[in-house]
Parts: sequence; structure tokens; C-alpha cells
Amino acid sequence: MTHHMPARRALIRLLGASCLALATGQAVRAEAPSFSASDMVAAERLREAGLASGLAYELVDSLVTEVGARPAGSLNDQRAVDWALDRLRRLGFSNVRAEPVPLRAWKRGEAHAHITAPYPHPLVMTALGNSVATPKEGLHAEIAYYPDLETLKADVSERARGRIVFIDQKTERSRDARGYGRAVAARIQGTAEAAKRGAIAVAIRSIGTDRDRLAHTGSTRYAEGLSKIPALAVSVPDADLIGRLTRYGQPIKMHLALQAEGGIAAVSHNVIAEIPGSELPDEVVLIGAHLDSWDLGPGALDDGAGVGIVTAAARLMLEAGLKPRRTVRVVLFANEENGFDGAIAYADKYKSQVHQFVGESDLGAGLVYRFQSRVRPEALPLIQQIAQPLAALGIALGSNEGSPGPDAALLMRRNAWPALELSQDGSDYFDWHHTPNDTLDKIDPAKLGQNVAAWAVMSWLAAQSPVAFGPMPTAAKP
Repeated sequence: MTHHMPARRALIRLLGASCLALATGQAVRAEAPSFSASDMVAAERLREAGLASGLAYELVDSLVTEVGARPAGSLNDQRAVDWALDRLRRLGFSNVRAEPVPLRAWKRGEAHAHITAPYPHPLVMTALGNSVATPKEGLHAEIAYYPDLETLKADVSERARGRIVFIDQKTERSRDARGYGRAVAARIQGTAEAAKRGAIAVAIRSIGTDRDRLAHTGSTRYAEGLSKIPALAVSVPDADLIGRLTRYGQPIKMHLALQAEGGIAAVSHNVIAEIPGSELPDEVVLIGAHLDSWDLGPGALDDGAGVGIVTAAARLMLEAGLKPRRTVRVVLFANEENGFDGAIAYADKYKSQVHQFVGESDLGAGLVYRFQSRVRPEALPLIQQIAQPLAALGIALGSNEGSPGPDAALLMRRNAWPALELSQDGSDYFDWHHTPNDTLDKIDPAKLGQNVAAWAVMSWLAAQSPVAFGPMPTAAKP
């Protein structure tokens, strides 16, 4: 028995150290959770297959060519739902379905505007989503110029009353969409702020980073108890023109005629497809995009690219014969652009179901450069391991304060679900965002492949995780 003595002594020392730690209040460190070697190998294979896949580009091409622009509640919106159901079934997903989403649609009519004084100029413009119409003869009034939204908010005078407020809020170019985030409040809140001060209409500099004579649309919001006034955006060069006209010190006058119809009762659908989980089928890995677009263009970047990316990423698992532990669910949301109706409907329907994470691809087709999370601390060792195969794609690990895309962020806040983010380079995204120029030629298929590879790796490993990424602290509903 003497040959067992060294091992026994080692065991005694280990037990003694543990007892000492407990006696002194020190915790015994447990081994950090980790993925199996086979799961990591599968992730690497998915990564390489994603880089070689052309499916995402094929799907975007098909969507924008066969359907085109698909504003929520329109005939083309329904055609997009039918298209998605057909493609997802043909690609071999399970539980493919369309879940109805009631909404109030908005439809634009003819619109035009021009400067009448001090020097006449036609303006390139577009109505903002949800805008009410002008009288048929239009409006003719002096402009009250504000260099940004904050200046308008700070104005306690009567200067805006009876005038057309113009907000010249500039959008800074940035890789992470931070510049857009700072500027977009002018579009969303500017209408209510102008109405609060007695304005008869509001016009804004397009929320875009381009120098093209194209106007960017997007939704605006009205406030309870305030007048609903017409709202429009002018192209960046035309906003520059209005700014230059202020230097003459003379009244700037605009004529505006804008027709639109809102509050149209309609039904769209969230389109959902799944790879059922083998061990934890009731727990969901949600990878999403939004199926709708604005009416001005075919929505190749916003968000046809996202539809292609997440669908192709999930399809790679099917092609590889992989059976994830948790259910991988592809969700193509309805009406992200003008109300988040699809995300709200999903949050309400599935609020009791455990979600391992929610994520969304909705910043075009640029390369992914960063991986971020919003998970409970116990899951962070797994997040660090997911980052390892992503590093080979040029993706760096960021913070645990990630934001997973617009619809997914609503789900994260509303239901306190964990979230993962793959940050895309959006440096040029807002050159084309919400314009007729959001077309297929803006997409580089090789960059789509890198996105597909990243989403496949992240989704597979999250589904396989030995640790739940939530629950998260309860968040206030937006």
C-alpha cells in the first residue's frame, strides 16, 4: 500500500487547503464552464463554410428583384411574407410559419416643396413616415431656422408660431452608427417640438451622411394633445442651401404641398423558422432581421442584407447536420420601420419562453468588427470563448453593454432577455439609408460571407452553452 501514500498525502493537503479557505471566508474557485472540444471544432467548420457561402447574397438578390420595396401593410409586404415562407421551407427549416401582426399603415402621396424668397429654388424632399397632409393648395409660410434640435428645444419665444420650422441637424459619419443615433432625434422628436411652439409644419435636413441630392425618409412621431403638422426631409445639399440663405438676413419663405394617408388598418406578419433543439427545445436562440422596408427603394441594405445573413447562418447548421441543444429561431420581423409592431407582438406572445439570447442584423452589409454581449456575469467565460473563433474573422471582443439591433433591443428591454451583438462597420450605411439609392449594387458578397460566418459561429455556440446567458435583471418596459 506504500505506493498509494503520495496520492493520499496530496489529497489530504488539498482537503486541508479547502478547509482553511472555508474557515477564513475565502471561496474555493470552481472550474470555469467551457464548451466541448467538438463544439469548438464545429464552430470553426461553420466559420469556414460561412466565408465560402453565397446564400445570403442570393437571398437578397431574390428579395429585392422579385418583391422590391415592401412598406408595412402594402401588397408588396404580403408578397415579401409569401416569399419568405417559400424560401425558408425550401431551405429545410422546421416550424415555418407566419404570425399575424395588426398595425396601422401609412401611405405617401404626391409632395413637392420650393423656396419662394428671397431667391426661388426647388427642393428635393420627401415626406416623413406618419406625416399628415397639408391642405390641397399647400402651405406658404416663412421658415424659422434652427441649427439643431437642441436649439429648438431651448426656444421659449414665439418665433416658430405660424411658421415652418427647419431643423438643420447634421449627421456625423461613424463606424458604429453613433452619429446617426445622435442626429435621428431631430426626425423623431422634431415634429412634436415644432408643434408645441405653434409651427404649421416642420422640415429637417435628411438624417444621412451623403452629399447626394436625395432625401432620406424615416418615421416621425406626434405627441398626445398637440396638433399634427406636416413633416418632411430635404436633401443634404438643399439643407445647405437653406443654411446659406440665412446669411442674407431676409425672410426665407417656403411653399409646401404634401399628400399622405395614415391610420390605415392592415395586417402584416412575423415570419418564423426553426432548427429544433435536441436537449433544451423550449429555450430559444433568436437571430433576427426585419422583412419590411420603406417605400422609396428596394431595401437591399435595410434590411434585405440582414434577412439574407441570419437565414444563411442558420442554414449552415442544417447543411452540416448539426443538432443544437437549444432551438435556433430565425425571426423576420414585421414593420420595424414605422412602429416596431412585429417586435412588440413577438415580445407579448413569447414573454414566458426562455431566450438564451436575442440578436438582429440590421446595419447593412459592412464587415463585422466587434462582438458584444449583454449577459449575466456567470456567462462571461463562455462569451470569451465564443470570441476565440470570431477573432479569425477580424472581430474583436467588446463590452458586456452590447445592443443587439432595433427589434432585438426592444425585446431585450421589454422582457429582460439576454442579448448578443455583432457590430457591423456602418461608415457608409447612412449614405443610402431610407433613400431610393438603397439598392443591390451597394452590397459586396464577400462581406456578406464574413457576416454569415460570424452569425453561424455565435449562434451555434450560444445554443450549445452549458450555462444559461440569463436571466437578466428586470428592465422597465419602454
